[in-house]
Amino acid sequence: MLTSSRSSLLLAAAGVLWGTGGLAGALLQEQAHLDPLAVAAYRLLLGGGLATAGYAVHGGLRQRWSLPMARRVLVVGSLLAIFQTAYYAAISQISVSLATLITIGSVPLFVAVATAARDRRWPRPTVVLTICVALAGLALLCGAPVAAGSPWSKAVGVSLSLCAGAGFATMTMINRPALAGLSSAAVTTFGLLTGGLLLLPFALPLGMGVPLSAGVLGTAVFLGAVPTAIAYGAYFAGLRHAQPVVAALSVLLEPLTATVLSVILLGDRLGVAGTLGAVLLCAALALNYLPARRERVLATR
Repeated sequence: MLTSSRSSLLLAAAGVLWGTGGLAGALLQEQAHLDPLAVAAYRLLLGGGLATAGYAVHGGLRQRWSLPMARRVLVVGSLLAIFQTAYYAAISQISVSLATLITIGSVPLFVAVATAARDRRWPRPTVVLTICVALAGLALLCGAPVAAGSPWSKAVGVSLSLCAGAGFATMTMINRPALAGLSSAAVTTFGLLTGGLLLLPFALPLGMGVPLSAGVLGTAVFLGAVPTAIAYGAYFAGLRHAQPVVAALSVLLEPLTATVLSVILLGDRLGVAGTLGAVLLCAALALNYLPARRERVLATR
């Protein structure tokens, strides 16, 4: 069984690995001249395929399935498809930075509200403080995004971003309680495959042909393996032994990691506001971790 400490490490690893997905996805889109939705479909299908290979090696394909298990996987796959579709559709209506700010920022908010409603009590002050600090840091890191276009486009883009955040938050809440007989590896494997298959009808008309060159194939495999199969596997495994809000806040590592990689690999300049935003995000993650660590220390006394 996972300890709370290892669970936190898995969630942090998932957030960091997700941060590589943006650059890898953008590179694949440029190399293969793909629509963003086609990239999302490839990401889920390749991630699911690679996860299936690993799952088969460990004999997972021989397990027996029940209706609740199949239902859980179908729901997870549907939510993954909704998250990807809504996010990329939002980008087509508003700026990438604003879509990212709303989507990523809304996830811990949705989870905190849902948790409070379920438990019938207000969130702890530390949770509220952590979310506020995180949102401030995320806003500074993304800059002051301005949505171009008509008021209708802005409204649609914001709504789609909130839909994407709600989809990820719902997936977090649903997968927090373990289901007998269904491992986190099975959820990852078949959830990704289901999500990818659900996106195919939308992605195929946009074109999914890719050049069979080493560079394109390498980028595609990396996108399917690292920020998808491994990252979601780590997230679903760590989620089972963490509070939902703690897990949701791990998504903040995605834009933070992506920003660091952009500075290192692409030569982007962060600026004063971006640096302050990164510091605030790190502070929020520290606030997120300290209560759990304090509980473990008290439990050992």
